[in-house]
Amino acid sequence: MPAYDALLDSTKVRHVLVRHEQGAGHAATGYAQATGKVGVCIATSGPGATNLVTPLADAYMDSVPVVAITGQVARPLIGTDGFQEADICGITMPITKHSFLVTDPAEIPGAIAEAFHLASTGRPGPVLVDIPKDVMQANTSFSWPPEMHLPGYRPTTRPHGKQVREAAKLICSSHRPVFYVGGGVLKANATEQLRELAELTGIPVVTTLMAKGAFPDSHPQHLGMPGMHGAVAAVAAMQRADLLIALGARFDDRVTGQLSSFAPDAKIVHADIDPAEISKNRHADVPIVGDCKEILTELITSVTSERDTGSADLTPWWQQLSGWRDTFPLGYDWPSDGTLSPHYVIERIGALAGPDAVYTAGVGQHQMWAAQFVHYERPRSWINSGGLGTMGFAVPAAMGAKFGLPDTEVWAIDGDGCFQMTNQELATCAIEGAPIKVAVMNNGNLGMVRQWQNLFYEGRYSATDLGTHKHRIPDFKLLAEALGCVGLRCESKEDVDATIRKAQEINDRPVVIDFVVGKDAQVWPMVAAGTGNDEIMAARGIRPLFDEDDV
Repeated sequence: MPAYDALLDSTKVRHVLVRHEQGAGHAATGYAQATGKVGVCIATSGPGATNLVTPLADAYMDSVPVVAITGQVARPLIGTDGFQEADICGITMPITKHSFLVTDPAEIPGAIAEAFHLASTGRPGPVLVDIPKDVMQANTSFSWPPEMHLPGYRPTTRPHGKQVREAAKLICSSHRPVFYVGGGVLKANATEQLRELAELTGIPVVTTLMAKGAFPDSHPQHLGMPGMHGAVAAVAAMQRADLLIALGARFDDRVTGQLSSFAPDAKIVHADIDPAEISKNRHADVPIVGDCKEILTELITSVTSERDTGSADLTPWWQQLSGWRDTFPLGYDWPSDGTLSPHYVIERIGALAGPDAVYTAGVGQHQMWAAQFVHYERPRSWINSGGLGTMGFAVPAAMGAKFGLPDTEVWAIDGDGCFQMTNQELATCAIEGAPIKVAVMNNGNLGMVRQWQNLFYEGRYSATDLGTHKHRIPDFKLLAEALGCVGLRCESKEDVDATIRKAQEINDRPVVIDFVVGKDAQVWPMVAAGTGNDEIMAARGIRPLFDEDDV
């Protein structure tokens, strides 16, 4: 209350009153991902603070700069199990970059300044500032800017020159190289440098789920997304590579599959601002610690110099890549029962909203389809929960993105399971003026779980039916209207474009479209958990990527 009382007089700080603290945290992440700035959320002590745990963990896994400010019981009550006391600094220690418990009112400015600095520099991440009630109520002299005291915190931004030169030699001498691009390239605002280096070398590029938009999907050197539901050409390229140049990526299990069989013949150049990531999962032959923009800038210079003495011919490599790309394009079949295809719906949203829109997604099948069938041409146009895989992320993240980019069309592509976790934030959107568009892929089920039950549990569909098809509980169209939004429903292919365009014409309040789609649509390609990337499944059949002649 002391902080809110002061906010009432503020002319500079806009406060958005969300309906649940989890929504505040995901909105801060959406704002940060869309704008590149630090996202901020605040919550009261006890349950208010613990409701931020999921979004803080989400931001930590995806390296998102967020500052969370929480209330705490008065200093004399700390440690007594006072009413609404929670050791939020202790609770969030593993999922924040740093946390502060401010016990002296004079230290508030310094703690806030240090929190913003820590969140936004080095490897970005969430920082928590916990302030007891009596500290907030006290009188103190305010001065700005404060002196920051962060002993030992000196992120390495400039790469080591010798390592860059060694990387350049490998890049120019390798016959089957691949740029393996992660979200760190976006965090470093290094997309222009990436494109320059890729075009200089002619090397193929794959972009992870967190890096969509870092390299244009339409670029001829782009092979697509690698990993569990990646494009076959991207997965195959990494498996057959003799060199992987990993940029701001962490060799996540969703990308590598079975680690022991991942890219068996590849040497590794691993560039990352976090030294803890280097060789964590895969040994790096050339480790480079530094900011991706600076690394790429120096690599461009070194590769240009190295190419003067010659470089490998990549023509045979590209012939093989083109063969995989032509043989296994991303695609889908329409449901045999005549129901609406969710792939088609998402594809049409991407086509009609275009590359200038911002897209958020929840987690599950719709997330993978949004990554596969929307074309991302620019950075920060795709926002999703990658590392933690947080259901309910889409709506509050879209809200935060819309507050950060009010003139940009923002679409939340959601599933009926995810949507029921955080749709109360649509009331926030309606009242606070965030006219987002929400496309709910309503298949009546927890779709990704149902797909796994279909494939690996003999079709035993245990606890995956949500009732949104059978009973229409809830009725998403009516629910949207009850929350101050426009509710629309679409059940046929013929109405898809007209429904999307109708949503685009409404800009004075949020719009929710209930797309009633088939319950058995599946995500392909797929690398089953625990298997190697060589065993990628392209529509229900395991087909080895390589014939004997390829090896």
